[in-house]
Amino acid sequence: MPKAVEVKNLSKSYGNIKAVDDISFDVDENEIFALIGPNGAGKSTTLRILATVLSLSEGSASIYGLDVQKEADKVRHIISYLPEEAGAYKTLSGISYLKFMAALFSDERHKQKEYVDMAIGICGLGERLKDKVKTYSKGMTRKLLLARTVMTRPRLAILDEPTSGLDVINALEIRNIVRDLSSQGMAVLLSSHNMLEIEFLSHRVAIIDKGKIHDIGTAEQLKEEYSAKNLEEVFMSLTQKM
Repeated sequence: MPKAVEVKNLSKSYGNIKAVDDISFDVDENEIFALIGPNGAGKSTTLRILATVLSLSEGSASIYGLDVQKEADKVRHIISYLPEEAGAYKTLSGISYLKFMAALFSDERHKQKEYVDMAIGICGLGERLKDKVKTYSKGMTRKLLLARTVMTRPRLAILDEPTSGLDVINALEIRNIVRDLSSQGMAVLLSSHNMLEIEFLSHRVAIIDKGKIHDIGTAEQLKEEYSAKNLEEVFMSLTQKM
């Protein structure tokens, strides 16, 4: 059985600048795997390559055995991607937005209803789905977008900074949604600069900075290896050695 994600010696260059520099990692089925590091570390670039939005410069990457460049169309049928700066149509109601997106995913009415019902259950917005998206808080909008991202039950959900800018309560709700998706059989690859949050969410993490992955493991393994109290201290130990 192929890995959910397999990345080997992946690099992405913009002229003389290497945004991602020879990184390798894999993600198992049903696993929540996080790329953590500061802004500009190469997290979003890596996710965009795996989401088939960007092309890679060197190396290889596959999703369930499908090459992200050579078989991009097939990859898009089994993944879903939530960018950090994603937005929803503000003049639509939440439910109208979900129905519109479901129609883009399938021409079949019963499938569309299945997707919308799934999204309604995930977002937990209840009666507020009747209101226009422009009246939503950032947390409500993010929950709507996450529900849209996973309504089709993709084999892999790629989430870029899913809780960025959210308050504690909304961030906790998003984390619980992600955990539930993983327990239902979905692999999740996400990025975050919030290392303390990811410590409690992910099965394994890769610490990335300046385009390079410095170590990979469970939070407990990394804390033990670097005699650290949390992942922030692990990050400091790794990057100060550079």
